[in-house]
Amino acid sequence: MIRRQLSSAILALSSLVATTLVPQMATAEDFECKPAPQPILTLAYGSRYSDVGSGSKTLDKNASSDVDNALEPVDEFLRELTMMANMVHQADGNASEIADCAIGQIASWAEANALADLQQNARLTIGSRLAGIGFALLQTVPYSSSKKHMPIISRWLQERMMDQMVYWEADAPDGASRGNLRAWAGLAGATIGTVIDDPVIRGWSAWSSTYVMCTANEDGSLPQEMTRGKFALHYQLHAVAPLTVSAALLSRQGMELNERCENALQRIVNFTVDDLRSRGAKTQAITGERQTVFEGDAEVKGWQLAWLEAYLSIQFDAGLIALADEYRPLSYSKLGGDQTLIWSEMRW
Repeated sequence: MIRRQLSSAILALSSLVATTLVPQMATAEDFECKPAPQPILTLAYGSRYSDVGSGSKTLDKNASSDVDNALEPVDEFLRELTMMANMVHQADGNASEIADCAIGQIASWAEANALADLQQNARLTIGSRLAGIGFALLQTVPYSSSKKHMPIISRWLQERMMDQMVYWEADAPDGASRGNLRAWAGLAGATIGTVIDDPVIRGWSAWSSTYVMCTANEDGSLPQEMTRGKFALHYQLHAVAPLTVSAALLSRQGMELNERCENALQRIVNFTVDDLRSRGAKTQAITGERQTVFEGDAEVKGWQLAWLEAYLSIQFDAGLIALADEYRPLSYSKLGGDQTLIWSEMRW
């Protein structure tokens, strides 16, 4: 009953979202499929921090810029895929054309075996990009007029996820293996495992998400993220997004994570939201440092709470519904774009 009520509420809000996103959605009628960008075969970049380690706290601006530059071609491709994926929900006569275009572009990267050569920190941080590809497919495959590209896409994504699974179980640094980057790899497994219907990948996603969730302190703070000094709340937020969305996706596959480890996910969410409301007071008490989320006059942004739509599909919370209402429409490109739209329309 709760899920049906939430679905109805989200559907009612989708009309508001559609109106808000008119500049993007209006292009659906005049859609023109462009060739995919050049596939990125190799990624290599170092750390964003000068004190490299599991609790790195000192951001190196030049190194961070180098990482952004290395990832930009991949991220730009994902932004275009996300735009098309969101567009199919609002397109009338040409939804299949838009979906086929997005899937065809992904197929061109699959045929080139893109992202197969990951060096330095690339294997550590590629999870969110793989999750983005998975989200694009989750949204477009139901609208596609043909499944001809799916065999090669499935093989490619399976290989990318097998590499991630080996990396996180055998090669990842101890600290990172308990933190937000593993959670993002888990989300990649949830999206990709669902798209290609791979129970092993889905199972690993559930294990990885549970592993990170179960590290939570009694108050819901994540110990790995609390080592990050003034960035701690930023990384707590960066972890809660993939954890909640993975739990929502896996729930649809009959894998319930919400109550594991004495309701760890709920404790993590409650800590995060309460600390945002207190402008980082709890995290500051743990770390001894004022949090960058609230530097200067900075306020919480809607994209930082975009995961609420997925979480509310598995956990009723009147307070969080009210909080989401304050920031809707909720959208975050790393979670597939327009969350209000996705979680009212997702057919998987």
